[in-house]
This record gives sequence, structure tokens and C-alpha cells, in this order.
Amino acid sequence: MDLDQLMGTRPPEGLPPHVSPDMVRPYPMQLGMISSENPFETIVPEMHKGPGIFYSTDGYPGHRPMWVFRHLRDQTTIYMDTEHFSSKDFAPFAKLLGENWSQIPAETDPPMHGLYRQIMNPMFAPKKMAELETHVRGFARDAIAAFKDKGECELMADLAFQFPILVFLELMGLPKSRLTEFMAWEMKLTHPRSIEEMAEGTRLVKDFLVSEIEHRRNNPSNDLVTYIVNSEVEGRKLNDNELIGFCFNLFIGGLDTVSTHMGLQFRHLAEHPDHQRKLRERPELIPAALEELMRAYGAVTTFRTCVKPVVIGGVQIMPGDKVALVTSLSGRDPEAFPDPGEVRLDRNPRHTTFATGPHRCIGAPLARRELIIAMEEFLKAIPEFRIKPGAEIRTSIGPIIQPLALPLVWKL
Repeated sequence: MDLDQLMGTRPPEGLPPHVSPDMVRPYPMQLGMISSENPFETIVPEMHKGPGIFYSTDGYPGHRPMWVFRHLRDQTTIYMDTEHFSSKDFAPFAKLLGENWSQIPAETDPPMHGLYRQIMNPMFAPKKMAELETHVRGFARDAIAAFKDKGECELMADLAFQFPILVFLELMGLPKSRLTEFMAWEMKLTHPRSIEEMAEGTRLVKDFLVSEIEHRRNNPSNDLVTYIVNSEVEGRKLNDNELIGFCFNLFIGGLDTVSTHMGLQFRHLAEHPDHQRKLRERPELIPAALEELMRAYGAVTTFRTCVKPVVIGGVQIMPGDKVALVTSLSGRDPEAFPDPGEVRLDRNPRHTTFATGPHRCIGAPLARRELIIAMEEFLKAIPEFRIKPGAEIRTSIGPIIQPLALPLVWKL
């Protein structure tokens, strides 16, 4: 199996007529790439020395061409423009199985996108998030308690990967005993060693969700699966593809993004003890500090497909063109943020880490609560920590920037 066959064939030799050779640049953060450097100190600043808009001949998954817009203003324009840009089929999961369901609402366009979001909104309302608070904080404390007396941890495995999965299991009404299994599935989906492994992970998750959907039809409960099964759109029950799309989107959207940002944020604190001390002394600053950390360490790239000719930033984009929305670039845009490489915990920036416009991440309130709670509980329980001496931090850099492991140490 070849990703090119799933996402579309490789482009023909030569450039489209609307792309001139001087627009072409290499794109260094492609699917599956790993770096031993901190990409926010090397790759991202280097890309900001180049043009604001460039064309990569092989940056899109499947080695296909795409446009890269590094300025916040241009990315925001594209996020807001559902007339010229479509969100359909930006992820390969259904295609890996030869199926045609889409992640809902992430891979849907107006008008259905708005109708689907109306179904989702009550799930993430402030009241609902407040009801989860005690459970979420308990999960964080239990995970931290397992290693706090050891003087060290591997943050990704010991906290960042498992913590959001426990929250997901709680929301979906699933047994916590499946934690290890779910963690393995997540890695197959988000950090596969091959396209076959990604397909295997997709099959496992999809088959599991199908069985849970059927179980809730016959045995309703007070959880998100039951809520989705009982939901309606345009006066009708959701069909099987819509139910899978909703549940799959919850699965993948609720896990990897939180893990990723947690890893990047704790790496920053480990490497900047002054910031660590400030947040210990004044934990009330953590929510605002996390906004700045999410700006400085934007980690996710999503994609759009042009469906109507449009000019963005003076560049002609044509139907069929793929566009990459790289939050690690927009968050460090020197035209949007003074000294973008400097983390100022009181900056309180506007950023696109959770996207913006109609497709702004619907689970952002929950993700923020998870990140805030994890940092509050970790700083409360663990003394000043740092990267384990001699450790090499290897980071996945495409399309999600994430430390593969983050060994931390502290004095008991």
C-alpha cells in the first residue's frame, strides 16, 4: 500500500502554469520526519527568513505539492474562507480502509458543518467542562503520584500520552482498563512506522467504535457515544458513516493534540527554570502562560483544498491546490508578534493553535482545561525539574511537532 495511491497520484513533472519556479522552496517538516534539533530554534526561524508564501513540490502527504503560508494574517484569511477552501478529506484514515466516511465536523464544509457543530456544542459547554473538572484533576494526580517519588519520569509515556486518553475514556463511558490498548492504537494512528501500521490502527479504532455505537443503541448510557447515537441532523438520525465520523474525530482529536502540547510546554519549563519558578510561585498565571506557550510552540499542521480560484497575499491559488496551515509558523510570525522567539508569559497573544473561524477546534475548552490542570498538579507535586543529563530529545516534525520522549529528573 502506498500513500500516494490514497491521497492521489504523484504530480506530473513540471509546475502548474500559475506557479513560477522562483516560488518553489523545500518544505522540511514532512510526514514521518524526525529531528534531534529543537525545531522551534532551528527549522522554524530559518523558514521565516524566506518568502511569506512558497510552493513545495512534495510537502503534502503522499509527496504531493502544496502552498505554505507562513504569515498569521494569510492563514487567518484561509481559515475564514469556506467559499474558496474546502476541509474535506485532509486526513487519509477512511481512504486507508477504502471507505468514504469523514471526520465530523473537522472534514466537513458548510452548510453541513454548521449543523454538525450544533450537535457537538453542548458536549463542550462550560457547564459540561465544569462537571468533568474533578475527574480530570484526579486523573492527573494519580498519574503524577505513580512517579513523583522516583526522582524522574519519561513525561510522554508517564503522563502526556495516558492523561488525555483517561479523559477520553471518561467522556465516552469506556473502562479505564483499556488505557494501554488505546495508547497503542493512538501511536499507530499518529506516529506509525509504515502506512500499513496506520491502516491497522485505523481499522482497530473504527471497528471498536462501530461495536460501541451498536452497543449504545441497545444499552443507552450517560456518555458521548449515546449522545451522538441519539442526535439528529435535519430532522433525521445520523447514518452509520456520520456516527463513525463523529466518534473517530473525538478519538483522534482528543488525544494527540493535548499530548503534543503538554510535551512541548514541559520541555520549555525544563529548559527555562526561571519560568518554572514563576509559575510555581504564582500558579494563577498558568492559564495566561499556557496561551503564550501555545503560541510559541504551535504544533499542528492542517490542510485545505482550493475549490475556487482566489488570490491570497498577491499569489494566485487555483482549484485542486493544497494549502498547509502550519501553526508553528503562524505562532512565530515576526510580523504578528514582536520578538516571536521569546516566550513572554504575560504576552496573552491571539494565536491559531486551535485554528480560528468556522473550523475553530470545538474541543479547545476541554484541551485547555487538561493542559492547565496537568501543569498545576505537576508543579504542585514535583520539585524543580530539568531534562535528564545526556538525553537526546528526538522530535517528530511532520505534520505534528511532538517530542517522542521527554526524560525529566528532579531532586528528591
